[in-house]
Amino acid sequence: MTGGRVPVRHSLVTRLLVTSVLIAVAAIATTAWLATQTATRAIRQEQGRSLTDDKGVYDMLIGYAATHPDWSGAHELIDARAAELGRRITLMTEDRQVIVESGPGPSLQSARPSARLDPLDLDLGLTGGTSHIDARAVGPFQLPEEERDTYRKWASDQVECLAHSGVAGRVVALPGGRFGTEAPDGDPFGAVERCAAVYADSSTPTEDKALRQLARLTARCLGLAADKTLFIRTDLRIFQLPADKRLSVKPAEPLPPQSRTASCLEKSRKTQLRPYVAPPALLFVTDPDTGGDYTTFTLSRDNIVQVGVVTGGVLLATILVTVLVGRRLVRPLRALTDAAGGHTPVPAGGRDEIGRLAAALNDSAARRDRAEAQRRDMVSDVAHELRTPLTNIRSWLEAAQDDLAPTDAQLLTLLHEEAVQLQHIIDDLGDLAEGELRISLEESDVPDLLAQVVDSQQGTAQTAGVRLTLDVPPGLTLDADPVRLRQIVGNLVSNAIRYTPPGGAVSVRADRSTISVRDTGVGIAADDLPRIFDRFWRADRSRSRATGGSGLGLAITRRLAEAHGWRIEVASTPGLGTVFTVHLS
Repeated sequence: MTGGRVPVRHSLVTRLLVTSVLIAVAAIATTAWLATQTATRAIRQEQGRSLTDDKGVYDMLIGYAATHPDWSGAHELIDARAAELGRRITLMTEDRQVIVESGPGPSLQSARPSARLDPLDLDLGLTGGTSHIDARAVGPFQLPEEERDTYRKWASDQVECLAHSGVAGRVVALPGGRFGTEAPDGDPFGAVERCAAVYADSSTPTEDKALRQLARLTARCLGLAADKTLFIRTDLRIFQLPADKRLSVKPAEPLPPQSRTASCLEKSRKTQLRPYVAPPALLFVTDPDTGGDYTTFTLSRDNIVQVGVVTGGVLLATILVTVLVGRRLVRPLRALTDAAGGHTPVPAGGRDEIGRLAAALNDSAARRDRAEAQRRDMVSDVAHELRTPLTNIRSWLEAAQDDLAPTDAQLLTLLHEEAVQLQHIIDDLGDLAEGELRISLEESDVPDLLAQVVDSQQGTAQTAGVRLTLDVPPGLTLDADPVRLRQIVGNLVSNAIRYTPPGGAVSVRADRSTISVRDTGVGIAADDLPRIFDRFWRADRSRSRATGGSGLGLAITRRLAEAHGWRIEVASTPGLGTVFTVHLS
């Protein structure tokens, strides 16, 4: 249809859009502002109080566990704290057997614990410290009364030393019956450390005995030769001596603080202290009625009324304006809706703007269908290729959040590598459209690269109940793009896990001529094997996107292999499994 344009200011669509937008903006802005202000204040207050309460309960029970060999006397402590907080506090063994609970309530067998209580393995996120062993856990280092007087005398001497240096000091009690000094008004001259150095090598008979035991445990862990012995000071610095030297001889140099030495010392301390502290337990701080571990809050009555009045007024105004405007447009718009929903030609009987719209819809029907098909393909392509690295990132983050994986440099490296993988996948989608894939060859450490792939996929494999293994000889190198090689094997492993039922296995193997990924999954029919690497093709069209993918992963994998000058083959037996082999020459 041709003709002049309807002036914008007279357009029915313009008037409808402007009115709807103004009403929507006013409704959303007003309601959102009121709800956000009141809800945010309430949430912050409740969350802050809940976090403080949980930390207080954790510290209280860690202090108890550090100074008692079991939980038998913790009942009164827990009951009093639970009554103060209005919460239900429950302690369970790690196999979910109840140790102590402040009162009855819903079962916690499948609930997530608030924390794990172990004075020899502290939750640093709750304590904010750097040591995994609680300072209150002293075990065999607990001093008898006569030796406490010795420490009190040493501390008093240090206070006198501080006074001579012009620093005000005082004696403070320390765990285990010890005493130390501190300068409450500051120590600009470093006098505290200087005065304490006089007694750095001093210890009591009780400490000597415990330190000798700790030294033997640490030496055994380090695997020291028989002609060597260790000497550990009360500040836990380690010195190495010939076996024939007396401990009264001051060592010349301490052992360097290597990671293995520190690890063995911490392990030996835990072994020495374990009989003196309570066994590990799971802590649950929950709602007495629901068993939930989350904080709830209730808006005040004034806030509820205020939000309700504004929302109701905006809703009433929206309804009135919509009815008035809609009555003029409902008939032709309904015809347009019915025609568009039924994929039939749109009636175009008027010369107004709606008639022009109907003609435009008829003229662009074919283009719209093609665009919709392209949009669906694009969404499925992106979802398929981004699912694997995103799932890996989510699995590792959830494992770290649940304390199933340490938050260390290795985890950060894995997450960074998966983020880089995401960027390359996005680049690949553009490359596929342009018909090329870029690679950058360099000498690559094959065992290291394949180990990274297997590590990143372990979370997904464990969730699926699939055993994932790696078999690659050490020292194997290959001229390849390391990122692309990880993408090739990662796509094959992800595909294998997806089609392997729980209890199955996926193995990755490599030698100088091939890299293979073998699974014990459902297999592929012989008639489908020639098309397995075709783009957008799936063997079972009835599969959901979450299981079957869109077929883009294997297409990219073959393109990447061919870009290296390699070739990829597949062999499969339905019901027994599939093996993908990348020939490297």
